Amino acid sequence: MVNNDVAVRVRGLRVERGGRPVIDGLDVVVPAGQVVGLLGPSGSGKTTLLRAVVGVQAAVTGDVTVLGEPAGAAGLRHRVGYVTQAASVYTDLTVVQNLRYFARLAGLPGAGAEAAVRRAVEAVDLGGHEKQRVGTLSGGELSRVSLAAALVGDPELLVLDEPTVGLDPVLRRDLWNMFRRLAADGRTLLVSSHVMDEATRCDRLLLLREGTLLADTTPSELLESTGAPDAERAFLTLIEQREAPTTSEEGTR
Repeated sequence: MVNNDVAVRVRGLRVERGGRPVIDGLDVVVPAGQVVGLLGPSGSGKTTLLRAVVGVQAAVTGDVTVLGEPAGAAGLRHRVGYVTQAASVYTDLTVVQNLRYFARLAGLPGAGAEAAVRRAVEAVDLGGHEKQRVGTLSGGELSRVSLAAALVGDPELLVLDEPTVGLDPVLRRDLWNMFRRLAADGRTLLVSSHVMDEATRCDRLLLLREGTLLADTTPSELLESTGAPDAERAFLTLIEQREAPTTSEEGTR
């Protein structure tokens, strides 16, 4: 598995929607082999940025390089796994039928596909559910099937759009533990969330608000620099610092 120092590099990214910029001039670096959290409130541009990284976002200007290639390049199809907010699996098929289908899409041969399916099931702790129809699974299990579908092609980069939304604290904890194991195997994970307490589970943090990067930091550096007791208050502190008037501005009032 290729493991360069940088998995994703974004320079001058601008995305417009409805005639207004959703992201305007964003620069971001995602280091390889880490769990990188993309955090911010709803509407901050997280999904738009992730879509730009995987090469499916329209109206994009700027430079987005993924694993050394332009975002969306054909050579990245089997190197990047993408999990959207909505489950991207077929509820009328069993777990293993879904994964065999995605293995074929990844171009894996028969024996190789079966081995890949077994590895994916094991990676997401779905052993015993292989023959269960996906539509009968719980919400947490459904999220695991979507993740397994992205893993079956053995991607180097996993892009996960709010994978823990709507899950209870125990399921969220289990998924984050799984993300840590995947990173330990050498993968890079770019994970978006609007739940600020998930910041402590990441190696690095990208904090967005209204399409602007508020901070590119680590969890410990974030708390130290803001003096806040937790990630949510740290985020609010950053917002207040950005919105506070400068001395020159106050003098003109």
